Amino acid sequence: MSMQAIVSALSKLQPNLWMVLLGVLLSSCQPQTIPPKRVINIQQQWELEPGDRIADRLVVGSLGDISIQLNRQPLKAPFPGKVEPSTFDQCVIYSTPEVPAYLFRFCGLQRPKFGPVKAGQRIGGGSHVQFATLRRQPDGTWIIVEPSTGILERAISKERSVYQPAPEDTGQEMQTHLLHNLFSLHTLLN
Repeated sequence: MSMQAIVSALSKLQPNLWMVLLGVLLSSCQPQTIPPKRVINIQQQWELEPGDRIADRLVVGSLGDISIQLNRQPLKAPFPGKVEPSTFDQCVIYSTPEVPAYLFRFCGLQRPKFGPVKAGQRIGGGSHVQFATLRRQPDGTWIIVEPSTGILERAISKERSVYQPAPEDTGQEMQTHLLHNLFSLHTLLN
């Protein structure tokens, strides 16, 4: 589309639409507010952990992490949840009410999106990501446990995740997911 065609199309907008368009453009230029870092007390202590430095190089994975090649593909939220910065440099903590006793740590992401996320929404991207699964202990601390292949597949799949109802889902859960998928489709089409 030529610049002349764009200017012609914009000149036909009503003044109120110009104000809305200007507001959207200005708000999209605002820097993302970064929430406070989430502090997690992990029971295991390794000699090298994310955030440490070796020969002035940042360690972004450690014992218990799985390294996945993203090849510049986005990392997506496997379920609706929340993304918070970690106390480890270049790491985020992802939590979801779908699996409340677990946290997921992703390290090495570029331009992570903080705050609430919908299932399938981009969390960040990069060439590699290090993934760790943490489980809450009765004393409130966390331990690193074996990662879930299913959650990793949902997070790195190139296909947009679509809700598949489980037999035990109630009608309300199915309706919520259906409305979410319809809203996502509407957003993509507009």
